[in-house]
Amino acid sequence: RGGTCLDVNGMGWDAIRAEALLHEIPNPSPLNAMMDPSSSSTASAPAASTHSSDSGGPAAALSAAVATASRRFQHLLDRSTPHVGRRWLGLAGVVLVYALRAWFVGGYYIVTYALGIYLLNLLIAFLSPQVDPELAEVLGEGPALPTRSSDEFRPFVRRLPEFKFWYSIVKAFCIAFGMTFFSVFDVPVFWPILLFYWVVLFTVTMKRQILHMVKYRYVPFTFGKQRYNGKRAASADDLTLPKD
Repeated sequence: RGGTCLDVNGMGWDAIRAEALLHEIPNPSPLNAMMDPSSSSTASAPAASTHSSDSGGPAAALSAAVATASRRFQHLLDRSTPHVGRRWLGLAGVVLVYALRAWFVGGYYIVTYALGIYLLNLLIAFLSPQVDPELAEVLGEGPALPTRSSDEFRPFVRRLPEFKFWYSIVKAFCIAFGMTFFSVFDVPVFWPILLFYWVVLFTVTMKRQILHMVKYRYVPFTFGKQRYNGKRAASADDLTLPKD
């Protein structure tokens, strides 16, 4: 019996010592962490929040800055819409800057040729009506433009509006100007051949467009057209009899 009691007491003292050692250790063992989930969750929560704030902070700030810059740029474009003359005068300055750059560099003929082809496509879209009369006749929808003096007046609606036409040209020249700073686009080529081909392409394309205008009797310009000036002729209903 005595031996048995000593063993029991020894086992009791060992358990007490083990519990005391566990309380003295600052970092609990994985077993204690599993037994006490509240402590592990409270310890990991600040770390997770810090990681999420670090990962989302710069991206959110960059996205907000880009959105703000886009709104300001769109606001400037909207304000410049009614100033047609000033916009085209600014475009002339952009064209002059690109011409000087291409002249002093003495190369990048492929870039200039591609720019000319793109500008020709923009010009054709600017001179064309939004609804092609030939396609409208094939579909049986009737002419989109008046062909007789007795027809109802329909305003000329361009396929490419004036503002988009101007803005596309500005973007094209800016992109071409940036490409002149990269030597990979400076392909050696005999530039008179490119110039001759562009002139031929411009002549054929414009001839086809002029024949299309003559055939369907439309003019893509506002010069010489009648405008409403706010006055109207007096009708029979407006005439009043003189008083006696």
